[in-house]
Amino acid sequence: MNRLTVHVDTTSAVPAYEQIRAQVADLVLAGHLAEGDRLPPVRQLAADLGLAIATVARAYRELESAGMVKSRRGAGTRITHPAHPGPVIGNELARAALDYVTTTRRMGASDEQLLAAVRLTLAATPYVAEGEGGG
Repeated sequence: MNRLTVHVDTTSAVPAYEQIRAQVADLVLAGHLAEGDRLPPVRQLAADLGLAIATVARAYRELESAGMVKSRRGAGTRITHPAHPGPVIGNELARAALDYVTTTRRMGASDEQLLAAVRLTLAATPYVAEGEGGG
């Protein structure tokens, strides 16, 4: 198992649970945490980071909702295979999405607002497949 290294900036506008979620997701997508690797118990990570147990538990729930981890009583929380379109584009796409979500949450945007911004941008931007257009 790889060692989980997570840092939380308590002065950041980004909630601590989101910082944990984003860092673990990034470690998974970058291949530093592999399928089957076990995350530290919620209580242990909370104590290590000086955070409330509920904060770490929320980060783990968010990761589980995204399909990146699976929690089972007695077996802990383990990395599952991340669902993404492919090794290179998946990592790049996930990293771009992570950057966007982190930036917009820092601005105070709600999930609905950031999704609306993506929808507006998609509607206003024509899709150009690789090798087409451009010059």
